[in-house]
Formats: sequence, structure tokens, C-alpha cells
Amino acid sequence: MVGVYNKEELFLKKQFKGSLAKIKNKKSVVIFKDLPKGEYAVSFVHDENNNKKMDTNFFGIPKEDYGCSNNATGFMGPPKYSDAKFILSEDKTIHIEI
Repeated sequence: MVGVYNKEELFLKKQFKGSLAKIKNKKSVVIFKDLPKGEYAVSFVHDENNNKKMDTNFFGIPKEDYGCSNNATGFMGPPKYSDAKFILSEDKTIHIEI
């Protein structure tokens, strides 16, 4: 599951655009067309059990792999929008690694 966010207050809460993608040969490619120029952040969750959500343990720690643009990571919580954001001014390819 891949989400694009265009507002800090909605980051990891409500996607501006979203997509589902298959993983093949340990990679996945998602193309978002016609995004207006602006500031964005991207997140993904590897929904291993296909239940359309990120599974967490009792303490809220993710049990499934996830990532964000700029390979942003959180410390004692989710990544911050300020660490994941980027400016889209032309076609752009971003790489996110687990």
C-alpha cells in the first residue's frame, strides 16, 4: 500500500492519493500521474497478510515493513513529515528502501 500526502497535518492519516502495488523480485513500482507541483511525502506498508492496514503489536510497534520518502525513519514513533517531504517541480523518481 502506497500513499502520497500533501499536508503535514494529514501525514500518515489521510492520503492525497493512494495505490496498491504487487511486489515482484523484491521490488515494487508505483506511478502517480498528474500530481500538481508542490510539496509531498510518500509512505508505504508491506501488507503481508493483505488486510489493508498496518498491523502493530500491543505497544503500537509495526509488525509489517514500512517506509517513507527520503528513507525517513522515526525515533520512538512514526517518521515526521518534515523528514519525508520533498518538492515536486517536475517528473521525479524516488527510491524507498526497507
